[in-house]
Amino acid sequence: MAATATRRRLGARELLDHLLDAGTYVSWDSPVQGVAEGSGNDGYAADLASARDRSGSDESVLTGEGRIRNHRVAVVVSDFAFLAGSIGRDAAHRLVSAVERATDLGLPLVAMPASGGTRMQEGTPAFLAMVEIVAAVQAHRTAGLPYLVYLRHPTTGGVMASWGSLGHVTAAEPGALLGFLGPRVYEALHGEAFPAGVQTAENLFDHGLVDAVVPPEGLGDYFGRILDLLQAGTCSLTDDALPTGPLIRSEPVPGTAWNSVLRSRDPLRPSTAELLEHAASNVVLLRGAGDGTKDEGMLVALARLGATPCVVVGHQRNNAMGPASLRDARRGMRLAKELRLPLVTVIDTPGALLSREAEEGGLAAEIARSLYDLLGLAVPTLSVLLGQGTGGGALALLPADRTIAARNAWLAPLPPEGASAIVHRTTSRAAELAESQGITAAALAARGVVDVVVDEVPDAAAEPVEFCRRLGEVIGVELFGQVRRGVPGLQARRSKYRALIR
Repeated sequence: MAATATRRRLGARELLDHLLDAGTYVSWDSPVQGVAEGSGNDGYAADLASARDRSGSDESVLTGEGRIRNHRVAVVVSDFAFLAGSIGRDAAHRLVSAVERATDLGLPLVAMPASGGTRMQEGTPAFLAMVEIVAAVQAHRTAGLPYLVYLRHPTTGGVMASWGSLGHVTAAEPGALLGFLGPRVYEALHGEAFPAGVQTAENLFDHGLVDAVVPPEGLGDYFGRILDLLQAGTCSLTDDALPTGPLIRSEPVPGTAWNSVLRSRDPLRPSTAELLEHAASNVVLLRGAGDGTKDEGMLVALARLGATPCVVVGHQRNNAMGPASLRDARRGMRLAKELRLPLVTVIDTPGALLSREAEEGGLAAEIARSLYDLLGLAVPTLSVLLGQGTGGGALALLPADRTIAARNAWLAPLPPEGASAIVHRTTSRAAELAESQGITAAALAARGVVDVVVDEVPDAAAEPVEFCRRLGEVIGVELFGQVRRGVPGLQARRSKYRALIR
């Protein structure tokens, strides 16, 4: 922290130089209206004149366009040297105009606030301007256009509580002070200092409120990777180009259910993170649902699988999956919807967290909401049964247009030992019950729930890299076919499950 505390903070123009390709910035700014002469605000007019002289800017916000790794983008950046980056009428008008222009041009928008919030000299009207700024950002996101945010030191007040907290992806400057209430205001109101270390970029990252902590010199690469990912891919494969032969199966594969259960629990079996490492490209890991309750049970990422950019939501097998994990998953679903990307869910969980905290945190409700959101998602969806698939935690990520399963993956309402305890009042008949319940990938394929079974040679733990690459190839081809076919609609998505109760 000592290094970041002494870091020299870049001004608005320096930051644009770091972010944008050299020579590509074009300002969109026109002269501001300013304070009318004789308005009775002579003191404020003098403050504005002094701010212009000191900062070299005519207002607290600069807007324009440029290129990041040759991707054309719109940019809005605060100039903290102009009245602490505060937002008054002219700054708000400039911001809204830039956001709307970016939307009209179909450009991704990069916002880089550094602000104390609402401009106190303009009172409540400036405060209310935040509503119109948020509405403009909402329209931009609704149009399916990326909104990327870089929170700089310091960002507080109404800016943090509006356009600073609405990014599809949010990065933050190392050591930046970020929060709602400025520490100076808190101390004046309460007579004591605000607790140290709370309003820092690093603490917000730990709580899932920002996705990454990135120094200014790395920001172009970070946002460039995201823009690379969101650029539509190309592929020469056809819809029926799935690999064939002994490695891909759609028919039942011999083997007992209990054998699959044991193999799925092997600690050497590849995880969701390893699948991304070996099978995906341009992976950008995201951090939490932005609600401050990170429990590490879910991985959310932007990635490219095969030729297709997508959002990936998957269980982190070695972490308990509580309600916060499912809120993370639902954030991934919202990203897929707004960015119009296909969604891939990866299922590998021994079950949802059983605790007082999980119950009071609304675990059951989050499972229901996840199912609700997933079934209604207006983008192609693909679910992958990678390993263990226990209970509501697995069910929450299952319904999709197509489902792939690893040979030793399985799906059950409880672990076989738990089911045996309920049915037979002993866990000793777990293997027998697993076989009778039809939990295996082969059984699910026979019922039409699973569309493709990917073989393991002899199991994924023995060949983790090769298995991940093989599974990734299948996912990539399936995604490409789904994107070409389009979204089948809720009724088609329901059909395989409806058939189970006919």
